[in-house]
Amino acid sequence: MKNILRQSTKAFFVLLLCTSTLWAQKLTLTGIVRDSEGAPLEMANVVAINQATKALDGFGITDAKGRYRININGNSTYEVKVSFIGYEPATINVKTSGADVSQDVVLEQQAESLDEVELTYEIPVTIKGDTIVYNTDSFATGTEKKLEDLIKNLPGMTVNGEGQIEVEGKSVSKVMIDGKEFFDGDTKLASKNIPAKALDKIEVLRNYSEVGQLRGVTDNQDNVVLNIKLKTGKDKFWFGEFAAAGGADDTFLAHPKLFYYSPTTSVNLITDFNNIGTLPFTTRDYFNFTGGMRNLTRRGGTSFNPASNNLGISLLQNDRAQFIDTKFGAFNFSHSPSEELTLSGFAIYSYTGTDLKNESQRTYIVSNQSENTTSLTRQKSTLGLAKLSSSFKPSAALQWDYDLLYKNSLQDENRSVTSIAQVT
Repeated sequence: MKNILRQSTKAFFVLLLCTSTLWAQKLTLTGIVRDSEGAPLEMANVVAINQATKALDGFGITDAKGRYRININGNSTYEVKVSFIGYEPATINVKTSGADVSQDVVLEQQAESLDEVELTYEIPVTIKGDTIVYNTDSFATGTEKKLEDLIKNLPGMTVNGEGQIEVEGKSVSKVMIDGKEFFDGDTKLASKNIPAKALDKIEVLRNYSEVGQLRGVTDNQDNVVLNIKLKTGKDKFWFGEFAAAGGADDTFLAHPKLFYYSPTTSVNLITDFNNIGTLPFTTRDYFNFTGGMRNLTRRGGTSFNPASNNLGISLLQNDRAQFIDTKFGAFNFSHSPSEELTLSGFAIYSYTGTDLKNESQRTYIVSNQSENTTSLTRQKSTLGLAKLSSSFKPSAALQWDYDLLYKNSLQDENRSVTSIAQVT
């Protein structure tokens, strides 16, 4: 009886192990990519996006016979995208179970003939360990204006409604340009302001550690960082943008922007002036930037906060306000006087003036009197943020970081009430 019990127990664990292994099993997706005439296409790009996790689970390049082979997960649904220069891209849905999958793909040539044109084709996506590198020209359609427009074309990457960048379902913690932080790494300012035409490659750095000596030692599996590589000839240049509009009742908006990049120095200026109720700096943005205070616990640093506990930003709903006047300015710089030393910082000024008007009427039945009350409220919210950072790396084994953060905020409210009573 005991032997039978032992054998049954062993069989149960073997069955459980096999079931668990099957669930986590890696499968192979294979196939051949051909043109409409049946000729194999060499160097076609094949990517598999997991529809549940939005992760880039597999990537491959076809060989001389048009064959591709990539590893994907079992019991999953994938969106497989196939592209080749001069041909219309194709998208197919693949659902896996417990067996390998074979899927051939036929690509149609684009309307414009590419005959007798010599082309140099660069692999759109490369994966090296924890780093994914996207060649932006392979995904651009020519209509993209900002970084967020281009990111929406990249497999495995999205931009949510608040302008935050996500990779494989994980939020990007910061954005760098050629290794230098853009506005302390803020992803919203980066996605909505960096021009798409200046981009060469987008590097996704997974499991990123702020301290190089701790990479591979600390647990950073949820820390994802983007590093933007600029195009050749765009590594030392000025560029700017100015958008303005006006409307009825003296409404207006203006967005002047100015950027400068060189191998050792970067300067960024973003401003916003409007009275149409658009708030360029929100509560979420505030906490993203003042997260630098939490960074002081991980890096050496000092914090100054001479203000009260007020946020210094408007928390009102736009539809409750009669008038909103907004002024916003953000300045960011980074300079590397040597390979060992980097100095950087940002300053942000935000002002919001809000007018509220409330009218009410009361009628007293007994005395046959009526009372009209008008309440006018003027609120002013001012916020100033500044941060200076230094990073000194004299050797691969030594790194010294120091941050100085300053915050000042002011909120003011004036209210007047007028009441008029009528007696009949």
